[in-house]
Amino acid sequence: MNKLHVATVASLLALAAATAGAVTFDATNTASNTPGGQRFDQAVGVNYAKQVLSDASTFIWNTFNQRSPADRKPVDAITLVVEDIGGVAFTSANRIHLSTQYVGNYSGDVKTEVTGVLYHETTHVWQWDGQGKANGGLIEGIADYVRLKAGYAPSHWVKPGQGDRWDQGYDVTARFLDYCDSLKPGFVALLNAKMKGGYTDDFFAQILGKTVQQLWKDYKAKYGG
Repeated sequence: MNKLHVATVASLLALAAATAGAVTFDATNTASNTPGGQRFDQAVGVNYAKQVLSDASTFIWNTFNQRSPADRKPVDAITLVVEDIGGVAFTSANRIHLSTQYVGNYSGDVKTEVTGVLYHETTHVWQWDGQGKANGGLIEGIADYVRLKAGYAPSHWVKPGQGDRWDQGYDVTARFLDYCDSLKPGFVALLNAKMKGGYTDDFFAQILGKTVQQLWKDYKAKYGG
């Protein structure tokens, strides 16, 4: 292979990467000296975690119908920091923080649980938040919806039809969004796209022809709630 051909191939690969909106993924365990940090290293590991961040991003783009980088948030890197903090995990911009205390105390298949948590947190990196106007329950519900569709819903989640309010958040809202998506496949993708520029509950009516309150009543009735 001559030098010109090598250069051409390299240029084409670089162009393809740029066109694909290449995103880099990194993970660091800063608490390997703690029981939870050691369990993370043994049961999960930073290499697996980086792969999950990549796989989750691809899954989210497909779920949100964001085939082109131009449709997505302008994020070029996602970093996971595993650290000795309370809670479970949180995301700030494109940086995900996972608690080794949670990992250490989790009873069950911790690798599967961490995978589900990372799908949820990676969704926060990519989803639109209505320019800060969408309520937290919906934001968390969309993240758990992605986790649900990816097949990582824990057994302790509420069952379909359970919950007190559509925007209760997390698993309750995720189940409701799954119902809405069953009425119009791609609903969550359409809702997320609308949330790029702002937010109003009327988005539900615009997409499905019913108010979110009526949809919630229909949802509860379907499952005898």
